[in-house]
Amino acid sequence: MTLDLSTPRVMAILNVTPDSFYAGSRTPDRAAIECRVRQAVDEGASLIDIGGYSSRPGADEVSVEEEWRRVALGVETVRRIAPGMPVSVDTFRCEVVERTVRAFGEVIINDISAGELDSGMFEVAARYDLPYVAMHMKGTPQTMQSQTSYERDITSEVVDYFRTRVAAMLSAGIRRERIILDPGFGFAKTAAQNFELLRGLHRLCGEGFPVLAGLSRKSMIYRTLGCTPAESLAGTIALGWECLRQGTRILRVHDVREAVDTVKLFNAFGS
Repeated sequence: MTLDLSTPRVMAILNVTPDSFYAGSRTPDRAAIECRVRQAVDEGASLIDIGGYSSRPGADEVSVEEEWRRVALGVETVRRIAPGMPVSVDTFRCEVVERTVRAFGEVIINDISAGELDSGMFEVAARYDLPYVAMHMKGTPQTMQSQTSYERDITSEVVDYFRTRVAAMLSAGIRRERIILDPGFGFAKTAAQNFELLRGLHRLCGEGFPVLAGLSRKSMIYRTLGCTPAESLAGTIALGWECLRQGTRILRVHDVREAVDTVKLFNAFGS
């Protein structure tokens, strides 16, 4: 699988979960999944990211079998409706990745833990030569919001963290051109730290790897604006533009059409 990131791309979120933080993104049954996939394709998504385990703060634990059931339902639907659409699997479990590859072929790994919650993840990514999105987080989805203390500014912490993790990825056999970095907005970070990280995003983009930004409808937006996730689309678009300005290559979003329009306008602005 080859990802063309010569221009920014839009990754559509497909949450096959009953408890994701944004209720409008939940697609727990086959009919809702099919509707979401068709909408994402029609609106111009370049990739679809399928998650079967909510990573919102304090999310419930999900068994491997249940996560796999949800992921398989999502991937099967995308493969049937849009066979050429690149699929990423939002999981920190290498067993879920391995089962997906065996059942459906190559996928992108989107790992919120950068390999730290499952020691086998790097080996699986290397063995199947899969694109690998590594995200910065401390702790787990259940504990991360109690782990927001850092010795230095958050951007330096994130950049240095990835330097260490990239070295581990390369040592494990993951090819350099397969690596994508995600700064992890909202994961083990306060609102102030999220905005500080956003201001310094160009530093991570300067490390020589494509960067994915997942800001869509997150608390740094809706709490700052005093609204709900459902009312935070305008804020998502505004911060998405800023991510593009600093060099982000993938926007991971709930609202595909608006993000695609943002990328089109950004490309026209820069041409």
